[in-house]
Amino acid sequence: MSDEARLVEKLKRIEALFAGAVTQGERAAAANAMQRIRGRLRELHKTDPPTEFKLRLVDMWSRRLLVALLRRYGIRPYRYHRQKRTTVMAKVSKRFVEETLWPEFRELDDTLRTYLEEITDRVIREGVYADTSEAEIIKETIEG
Repeated sequence: MSDEARLVEKLKRIEALFAGAVTQGERAAAANAMQRIRGRLRELHKTDPPTEFKLRLVDMWSRRLLVALLRRYGIRPYRYHRQKRTTVMAKVSKRFVEETLWPEFRELDDTLRTYLEEITDRVIREGVYADTSEAEIIKETIEG
């Protein structure tokens, strides 16, 4: 199995966990996980009406992941004219954001970020230079 296939499988397992899968069999049969989460979202909208959320993300990868998650759950991501590209707006239930969307996003984002860092390090190590460590920190000298 390729690295990419393993990553996709891991992302699907994370999704199944956030959809409420409890047993191993349920995780394996999580093809309807998105429907369960959408159902939870519809129920929450009845008791906790959607409000406008402004989410700021530090990089394009995180923003793209969040936008994809929102769209998957039928939530329209947008931003206003003159807002930075790192801003994502959405009208959604506060409970859904706190209990489902944000925890799932964080878990997926951490997994994806780790994968991207590993690939970046490998490409730099093999194609540019073997030492991929951070720059050395030196003590500043005071002139005067």
